[in-house]
Amino acid sequence: MTVLQQVNSELAAANPAPSFTVGDEVRVHVRIKDGDKVRVQVFEGTVIAMKGGAGVSATYTVRKSSFGVGVERVFPLHTPTVEKVEIKTPHPVRRSKLYYLRERSGKSARLKEQTQA
Repeated sequence: MTVLQQVNSELAAANPAPSFTVGDEVRVHVRIKDGDKVRVQVFEGTVIAMKGGAGVSATYTVRKSSFGVGVERVFPLHTPTVEKVEIKTPHPVRRSKLYYLRERSGKSARLKEQTQA
């Protein structure tokens, strides 16, 4: 067993799979260090991609529109700088990567809301 496989198995046992998925609107609380102060900054947007499974190198990409400019951030799944991830609105999607949202804006960039049965 390689070192990477051992770390992956330890992480899988310690941290369960994330409760959010692609298409969900989330609020990511990130710890930011300003000089000697530490504060929490919230990044709110839509999860457009999840890569790497549940291993050490797993990441997820969150996209938001800020003052008419699209902003994307890639967060590692297992990182101490992310305090928590809140699910704001779940959206059922039929694709695993929502890269087509990059070309869209306004009403065409909206995702359907999840209906309750």
